[in-house]
Amino acid sequence: MGIRYLARFIREHDPAIRSNIELLLYQGLWAIIFHRAAHWMYKRRLFLLSRLVSQISRFLTGIEIHPGAVIGDGVFIDHGAGVVIGETCEIGNNVVIYQGVTLGGTGKDVGKRHPTIGSNVVIGAGTAVLGPISIGAGSKLGAGTVVLRDVPPNSTVVGERGRDIQNEHSLHLEIELLRKRVEYLEAKVLGR
Repeated sequence: MGIRYLARFIREHDPAIRSNIELLLYQGLWAIIFHRAAHWMYKRRLFLLSRLVSQISRFLTGIEIHPGAVIGDGVFIDHGAGVVIGETCEIGNNVVIYQGVTLGGTGKDVGKRHPTIGSNVVIGAGTAVLGPISIGAGSKLGAGTVVLRDVPPNSTVVGERGRDIQNEHSLHLEIELLRKRVEYLEAKVLGR
């Protein structure tokens, strides 16, 4: 696979791209290209040089990927400003990561300190996945979610504390939305 595969994956997942030339302006594409070079150096124990390439990439793209991170094919960092990916992070294939995502550590772990992200995962803007946890393949993490525990495959996780809503009773959610709508309409009608 490689860069051609990534380019095709990005074009399939971002309707805003109108040409291959425009694709060359995407910071997420360049961050992955730089990371591939830095990771190659890192695996050959050229740590200082790999960090230099990583920092140049960060300066140019606004995306920080540690050279030790293992990133699969088809990882698309969309609107990538502020994305941080830690040293022991592992990311599967065909993953979409939006802006402001942190795949980081908690500061208290040794060895494997960062998350493992399965294939075909979507990580919403501003999401923090922290610690040596696993996100199962096919999962979706909603924007602004904080994930501190393992997530089973094909789950949808939302909320400040990252609860799995895949199996929650949908009636409960509909009632809550209706209650908020009624409160809004009451406030509008009564002028509160």
